[in-house]
Amino acid sequence: MFEDKARVLLILPQQVLDRARVFAGESITRLKAPVSLQMVLRALIDEGLKRDRDRAIVANIEGQMQAVRAIRRRGRRPAAGHRTPPSVRAAGRRGPKGRVGVARHGGK
Repeated sequence: MFEDKARVLLILPQQVLDRARVFAGESITRLKAPVSLQMVLRALIDEGLKRDRDRAIVANIEGQMQAVRAIRRRGRRPAAGHRTPPSVRAAGRRGPKGRVGVARHGGK
């Protein structure tokens, strides 16, 4: 089962993690053997991937996608009241000798 393993950092909402812990506890009771949270998460991912095009899974992915887009959009906006005047922004982009658009790799 673990011949070709890879490491992944998984960031989950606390509620999801709590539900997985409950599932792990129920599994321990049912199987009468130790079950780790990692085992539960692997099983849930594996079983979820077997359900191709399940509407609930696609809806969940869409919700996550929209949340990430909203977070990124907020991160790109300048904070209210902290705007730099256009003249300062344009001056900051000029290369050597006042030229705009000079290559970043030392090109001339």
